[in-house]
Amino acid sequence: MRKSLDAKLDRIADDPSCSDFILADAKDADMAFGIAAPGHVAASLRDADASLGETRPRAGGGEGTRYRSLQDYRDQIREIVRQQLVDIMLMSVSTSGVVAVRERLFDDSSVTPAIRANDTTDIWLAGGQAAYGRQPSLPFRTVLLDEAMETDTNRPFTLRQPPVKLGLYSVTFNNDAALDRATLAAYREFREEAREFDFRHFLEVFPPNAPVQPVADIPRFVNDSIARLLAGIGAATRPIFLKIPYFGPAAMEQLVSYDSSLVVGILGGSAGTTFDAFHMLWEAKKYGARAALFGRKINNAEHQLSFVVQLRALADGHIEPADAVRAYHAELDRLGITPQRSLAEDLALSSTSPK
Repeated sequence: MRKSLDAKLDRIADDPSCSDFILADAKDADMAFGIAAPGHVAASLRDADASLGETRPRAGGGEGTRYRSLQDYRDQIREIVRQQLVDIMLMSVSTSGVVAVRERLFDDSSVTPAIRANDTTDIWLAGGQAAYGRQPSLPFRTVLLDEAMETDTNRPFTLRQPPVKLGLYSVTFNNDAALDRATLAAYREFREEAREFDFRHFLEVFPPNAPVQPVADIPRFVNDSIARLLAGIGAATRPIFLKIPYFGPAAMEQLVSYDSSLVVGILGGSAGTTFDAFHMLWEAKKYGARAALFGRKINNAEHQLSFVVQLRALADGHIEPADAVRAYHAELDRLGITPQRSLAEDLALSSTSPK
């Protein structure tokens, strides 16, 4: 089956004014948050456990906190892939090895499997007193591409046609020549290896997480870093699209108007209200974004499949953000699921939303 991602990229390349929009579920959080990655068990389920005398140990995060298991996380991946409304499912290599390689979940699906191809220290957000995120980012890769693609003929699950040929590579620049040169050098090394294995990637560019020298205009710094970086990359190793924070209309328009061939995607960030997520996608598309990759916003939803239905409708221009929130709450009510917020609260923009 031809993947929807490839069809959309081809149409966007032929006609940059077309309405195609790429939607991805980022379920690679086990490479960042560890045990907390699958998300909290719903309060109703914790109460049910207590009524049954359940005494399973809590997994940190304060008294009474319990997290879903990695197996639960993978079950949700399976459900969303079978729904076939997202174009990309982003996973860790270990999860991809289970659902993409061994189970062949994506063989007859329009959804493209992708792996997080590098780590970087600023997304290593271990619990407790971990301080990695407050230190300038350092590049590194746990991933071995041939292992991720199962192209090593000595491995037991090797397949003639690799089931995974797409990955996310992440960079963070901190306004320091030595640190940023190391980041660029590591990215070049990755691109060389990716070319050897015919492995495609999309590029995530984070804002400075701990700038060594102050950065007065972070959106402009990120846009200029992207333009400078891509200027030195030829067609063979160019990222197929970008993933960046949504800084608002002006920054998005500045980047997409600089190079109309760029396919710019936004990352979702923290969960926020349902309107936060829906409005961000809608507004980013209005000002030139062609993709959205939401992780926590999907994973923390009361019902992920229903949340994705509304994201797809927004991405395809079939609904407005406020109406999508109302439709989502109506579906929760139909399913008998108690929302985390009232409808009025969920229709508000939080203070974390770009203005």
